[in-house]
Amino acid sequence: MSARKLFRALAFSLLALPAMADAQPAGDFHQHVFSKATISMIGPDAGVTRLDAKDVITLLDSAGIRKAVLLSTAYMYGSPARQVEDEYARVRLENDWTAAQAAQFPERLLAFCGFNPLKDYALVELHRCASIPGLRRGIKLHLGNSDVQLDIPAHVARLREVFAAANAKGMAIVVHLRANIGKRRPYGERQARIFLEQVLPAAPDVVVQVAHLAGSGPGFEDPPARAV
Repeated sequence: MSARKLFRALAFSLLALPAMADAQPAGDFHQHVFSKATISMIGPDAGVTRLDAKDVITLLDSAGIRKAVLLSTAYMYGSPARQVEDEYARVRLENDWTAAQAAQFPERLLAFCGFNPLKDYALVELHRCASIPGLRRGIKLHLGNSDVQLDIPAHVARLREVFAAANAKGMAIVVHLRANIGKRRPYGERQARIFLEQVLPAAPDVVVQVAHLAGSGPGFEDPPARAV
């Protein structure tokens, strides 16, 4: 898409915002659930409490929202900031737990599997998830938590592999694009262009959602891109 066409598309989207503001949301496409295992792994200082499918349904009902996508936090087990024993086994268990949560409310919830795309097991887990009815709809990648650096060619190449594999399996992709803030990884126009020009084209046939408008998300530190 040319810059002119992109601008026009964004302009029309902005014109529609007042009408959308009064409409009931069709779905929550970015909802996390947290198992006891994950809470234990990240520790009490993280300020995260257990949240399961029943809790999500209660929240959806209170907001007048019918459906949601549960994004697995299994990628947390592969964070380079921590060492986890039997890491890949824990990743599988967390993804399976998320699928089991969604299965309790099949008319309202879907589950996406998660993993660190840089890990040796990344493509193995993607293919495993694609073979499981409860996880085959999509994947969640968190580039900040996984410390993916778009300035490193090897990271870009691996990310392209993952995007291409998801595309081949018909799996949607939710990507938290914001680079790691704690390590002050560079994040700005250069990294955005690398993603748009070198990674995104590897998944032309599936929906790719860039989470949080490419920021950190509500409640988290998100310094201006040029400040890191």
